[in-house]
Amino acid sequence: MNKKKHLLGMTLDELKAVAIQADLPAYAGKQLADWLYKKRVTSIAEMTNIAIAKRTWLEENHFDVGITSPTESMRSIDGTIKYLFPVENNYFVESVYIPTHDRATLCVSSQVGCKMNCLFCMTGKQGFKANLTANEILNQIQALPETDTLTNIVFMGMGEPLDNTDELFKVLEILTASYGYGWSPKRITVSTIGVNKGLQRFLKESDCHLAVSLHSPFPEERLTLMPVEKAFPAKEIINLIKQYDFSHQRRVSFEYIIFKNLNDSIQHAEALAGLLQQIPCRVNLIRFHAIPNVALESSDLTKMETFRDTLNAKGVLCTIRTSRGEDIFAACGMLSTAKNSENK
Repeated sequence: MNKKKHLLGMTLDELKAVAIQADLPAYAGKQLADWLYKKRVTSIAEMTNIAIAKRTWLEENHFDVGITSPTESMRSIDGTIKYLFPVENNYFVESVYIPTHDRATLCVSSQVGCKMNCLFCMTGKQGFKANLTANEILNQIQALPETDTLTNIVFMGMGEPLDNTDELFKVLEILTASYGYGWSPKRITVSTIGVNKGLQRFLKESDCHLAVSLHSPFPEERLTLMPVEKAFPAKEIINLIKQYDFSHQRRVSFEYIIFKNLNDSIQHAEALAGLLQQIPCRVNLIRFHAIPNVALESSDLTKMETFRDTLNAKGVLCTIRTSRGEDIFAACGMLSTAKNSENK
């Protein structure tokens, strides 16, 4: 039996093609988009301005909306909720809903596992299993129980978004297009370790915010934390970013997980400030959440504050990100790793 083709995750052009296939006028593609992304229906039967015969044809010819509810959730005492979503081939991915007093942010995944194998990342310990489809990425947003409260989306969950560019860019189009969610690109941030080809495409084609995982200003040290430094050196990433204008809409930030007695010295802060000269940016200091079988520890708050103050004194805006969800498998990939291991 042929698998159903999911309408959720299709662009307007793809939906127009579906309409024509169903012997509907091309403008019916816009009607499909309205039902999917404005009214957020869960079934084709709900699309009442499309003839019953055509809705039946769509359902009988292996189309569906493609909404899948999360199978598990874990709620933190601070209000953060981690959701587990099933995807193809009996795998699971995580999304994290993070409410604060003035916004509600969703951290979404783009892959099952990850190729990058960063030392400090639980997702990388899974190895790479699959790219998520646009449907599987958007489903994390649309099937979220709190979807109507969302103000921001960050691609900082499982996987490397710029290693899955075709599906990522479909999602970004749907999120920001007038036929889709109609969000401002300012509400969306894409995080990357700096995959060169994907980064170049992102800088040329998207106005969404960019977050780059850095974690050390020193190449040899960064290599011990992030094997990707060999293929995509931080200096090359930064030089590429310097070629683009960040003065109008897009913001760039650098993510810096701070590890005890490893990358938390004043010398590191001064070197980082030198590396980021001429880029209007922010550095986010992130406290490390421990993961199994990794000896790294989080730096203490006093050192983090000294690091922050050193960068600010050097003219690089730096903040310490508040840790959330520490009581619910805080590290990204912990919950899905446990679930995926059950299904081996």
